[in-house]
Amino acid sequence: MNPTCKKRMGAIRLETMKVVAQEEIAPAIFELVLEGEMVEAMRAGQFLHLRVPDDAHLLRRPISISSIDKVNKQCHLIYRIEGTGTAIFSTLSQGDTLDVMGPQGNGFDLSDLDEQNQVLLVGGGIGVPPLLEVAKELHARGVKVVTVLGFATKDAVILETELAQYGQVFVTTDDGSYGIKGNVSVVINDLDSPFDAVYSCGAPGMMKYINQNFYDHPRAYLSLESRMACGMGACYACVLKVPESETVSQRVCEDGPVFRTGTVVL
Repeated sequence: MNPTCKKRMGAIRLETMKVVAQEEIAPAIFELVLEGEMVEAMRAGQFLHLRVPDDAHLLRRPISISSIDKVNKQCHLIYRIEGTGTAIFSTLSQGDTLDVMGPQGNGFDLSDLDEQNQVLLVGGGIGVPPLLEVAKELHARGVKVVTVLGFATKDAVILETELAQYGQVFVTTDDGSYGIKGNVSVVINDLDSPFDAVYSCGAPGMMKYINQNFYDHPRAYLSLESRMACGMGACYACVLKVPESETVSQRVCEDGPVFRTGTVVL
């Protein structure tokens, strides 16, 4: 496909995007910068479905969007090597191209927030990246942003400096090798200030905690990760149950990846 060629699939496009840069920012964690027309349609909290440039890998890989630069038509993706597909992504360099489907999913609702509001961001591990664009956009509106990040060890810490540009940041590590020892609950349980909105993304255990702790909050959101096949809601490979219903379900790729707390079973 020609780099300028794209096909609309509803709001989803297929586009060959150009690799602008790539860097390993932590052990086995890479930041990939892509350029293309698709960036103009991206919103915080959405993801891209990337085709592995190897015919032996049939399924695309979903990777969340970390930051968006619409002026230069560039976006940043941060991912961790989990298998051979993401290992192949890590070999890409400037000038290479990727077959990209997106932007996909429903992003975070950032509407109606301004300098009168205070927001809590909670991220864990490789779930931290999609919160960077959230912090950037809210800070630009004058919103007070408080971020709590959780990692396994010091070596896994990412985006602390970048997020600190937009507000106060607390970092926890499971082993106490950096920041506060423990998980994000150690910090959150001691925060007295009320938050007008909560945005989170991380491992299943963290998401269960946020879902329970902010279950009845009118504006608390979970960005969930799931294995996907088609990425367009047709295959139902990423289905979640809805509370108190045996028949209704939600698809992470199409109905998510962002859900309000209390609306899906974790």
